[in-house]
Parts: sequence; C-alpha cells; structure tokens
Amino acid sequence: MNIDANRLIGIILGFLIGTTIHEFMHAYTAVRLGDNTPLREGRVTLNPIAHFDAFGAILFVLLALGIAPFAYGKPVMVNPMALRGGRRGMMLVAAAGPLSNLVLGAVLAIPFRFGTYASLPPAVGEVLGWMVYVNFLLFVFNLIPLPPLDGFTVLTGVVSHQWSLLLEPIRRYGPAIFLALIFLPGYFHLNLIGRITQPFFDLLSAVFAGGRLSL
Repeated sequence: MNIDANRLIGIILGFLIGTTIHEFMHAYTAVRLGDNTPLREGRVTLNPIAHFDAFGAILFVLLALGIAPFAYGKPVMVNPMALRGGRRGMMLVAAAGPLSNLVLGAVLAIPFRFGTYASLPPAVGEVLGWMVYVNFLLFVFNLIPLPPLDGFTVLTGVVSHQWSLLLEPIRRYGPAIFLALIFLPGYFHLNLIGRITQPFFDLLSAVFAGGRLSL
C-alpha cells in the first residue's frame, strides 16, 4: 500500500481534533441547557481519550488508510427530559457538534481563503488542507437527516410536533438504513454518500477556502 504521509497525518489530526471538539460541544451544550449527564460521565472535556472507545479509534486509523468506510466518536449520552426547551433543546445539542466542525474548518481554512498558504512549507499546507477537508466533511456528513446522525435530531427539532411524531419511528430503523447506504452501493461501485456530501463540501470550500483546496 502506497501511503501518503501528509494525507495520513492530516486526516488523523483532523478527525482527532474535530471529533473531540464535536463531542465536547454536544456535552457542553447539554450541560448549559440543564442536563448534567455528560458532566457526570466526564464528557465535558477536551481530552480526546474521553471521546473515543478502542474500536472507534481503530476505525479512524483504518479510515485514514482508506480501509474502513466510516468511523465514529463515542456518543454523548443526554437525558432529553432534563433539557430546557424539549425538542428544541435536543436540536441545539445535536447541532452544536457539526457546527463546531464548520467553525474549526473555517478557521483552519483562513490561509487558503486569503492565499497565504503558499508561504507555508508544502507538507504543512497539505496537512492543513486535509484537516480542513475532514472538518467540512464531518459538518456535512453529520447533518444528513438520518439516525443515528445529528441531522435527524436537528430535523425533528425544527419541524412541527405532529411531523416529529411521524418521523420518530424512523429512529428505530435508521441505523440499518445508514449501514445499507454505506455498504450496499459498494457492490455497484457507487459512492452514494460521496454524491450526497460533495456538492455541499464544494460550496464550503468555495466560501471559506476560496476554492483553493486541491487534495
């Protein structure tokens, strides 16, 4: 296997930092809205160890190597009954994670947006570019409105109460549908998730990186 070291480092750093901040923001937002469950479980921290289990960490490395199709951070447990705002509170908790990746990606993309990345050593610029890519991808991917992704909880928080009740049964079958979308298209040589996320990534790259991300 021919491994691009800069790509590998950039993806691993992007996921490590991006996922840590993502899960921290879920936990922090829940505590601010009245639920101390994440605090009791030690999740209101920027220590990466608190936000990964062993299998998830291995998947991140395999994903960076192009072997695993997806990876995950350890979900933050939240008690909806303890949150102020009900469904809206859960929506804010869910949205906080992906939004943190958007902000992180936008900050890391500043050298690309203003063209100063050319003054960086080539290896540093490439690593930084992959970190931006990963965080924009985490933002877009997690907002797909399908359980167990954050986008579904955001969706049920913005629609009417009646629609949220109609959508709720999807939560039971969402993980199976999600895995099917990940694995089944491979048999037909289709990158379905990529087709869904790529237009949004291209838009973010144009807005925040001046279209200068060439990975």
